[in-house]
Amino acid sequence: MNYRAVESSREFLVSLDNGADWREEIEEFAHLEDIESAWFNAMGAVQDADVWFYDQDDQTYRSVTFDEPLEVAACVGNIALLDDEPFAHTHAVLSRPSGQSLAGHLNAATVFAGEVYIRAFDEPLEREHDDVTDLDLWL
Repeated sequence: MNYRAVESSREFLVSLDNGADWREEIEEFAHLEDIESAWFNAMGAVQDADVWFYDQDDQTYRSVTFDEPLEVAACVGNIALLDDEPFAHTHAVLSRPSGQSLAGHLNAATVFAGEVYIRAFDEPLEREHDDVTDLDLWL
C-alpha cells in the first residue's frame, strides 16, 4: 500500500460547455488553473459516450460507444500529471431513459450539461507506469 497526506489548496465549481468533450473540459480547466492534482465529483447529461472497461487478463482497455443521450448519474475522478500534462481519470455511472445503468471509465463524451466540483491539492501527483497492472498509476 502506498499513501501520502495531502492538503487541499483550492476548491472550484465548474459548469462544462455544451458540445465540449467531458473529460477534455476538466483537463483544460486544470491546465488553465495550473492544477497538477485534484479530486472531483460531477453530474449532468451527455449526448453520447465512449466508455472503457479494463480487461485485467489481457491488460487492455475495451471500448463501448453509446450514441444516445445519457444522464450522468454520478461521476468521480482525479487529476494527476501524465506526461507532464493534467490527466482526468474519470469514472461515471450513466443512465438511459429506462433507468438502465451503464458504468465504467469515461474516456469521452459530448457534454449536454455538466456540473463539476473540483478540490485541488497543494502537492502534484504524477502517473507512472505500473508493471504489475500495465496501467499508469499515481503515488
